[in-house]
Amino acid sequence: MNKNLKTIILVICGIIIGGLIVFLVKPTDTLKALPKQEKSEGLRGVYDIDKNINEKTIDNYLGRPDVAYRDVRMLGDTATWENKGGVRDLTGFVEGFEVIPYAYLTEFPQEYIDQKKSENVSGLYEGKTLFRLENGKYVANYKESMEILEYIFPKDKTIFIMCGAGGYANFTKQMLGALGWDTSKIYNVGGFWNYEGTKAISTKVEGSDKCDFSKVPYHNIDFDRLTEVK
Repeated sequence: MNKNLKTIILVICGIIIGGLIVFLVKPTDTLKALPKQEKSEGLRGVYDIDKNINEKTIDNYLGRPDVAYRDVRMLGDTATWENKGGVRDLTGFVEGFEVIPYAYLTEFPQEYIDQKKSENVSGLYEGKTLFRLENGKYVANYKESMEILEYIFPKDKTIFIMCGAGGYANFTKQMLGALGWDTSKIYNVGGFWNYEGTKAISTKVEGSDKCDFSKVPYHNIDFDRLTEVK
């Protein structure tokens, strides 16, 4: 048989066999579609916590490659959350979530500050942030602000946001939406303080009231290395 003809036959056979394999073998890792967003009732709805994907059900939606999991609490919050039944330190987090503090993204709206004062919560973070609020709009404080935000909250993925009780997550979602993100792909999945699943990773040091943050997947923002917008 002609050598070239033999090569052509082998190539054709390979293509046919490969096509049959693709046709017959069904993928086992097909992802189920996420339920569409639906607000919870009452105060949880005011915070835009999702009715279907939240602290009770989040374990069913972990480990998806199409989702970016973000916890927007501080490692050690400056606010007196203990006055409202919360805690300042990040005593634990849900497996798969990466921590990036909302407080470092932008300043708190004045109405939120006033609300917390009425609830006997004071000492909210007032340090450097990527953005600031001017007449209800987010303005970059650094040339790299948007680049950092897009890296931490990838636009090509669905984003699950968690915090302590749901407030910081709500503000993060609002901010991202105002800056061009598709909010239909951003879920406020509630607060770790109300988490009911089995995938919690504790940071507490046994026999102590301290926390070990070395196990926390943490996005640190070194503001001193950024280029300030004058």
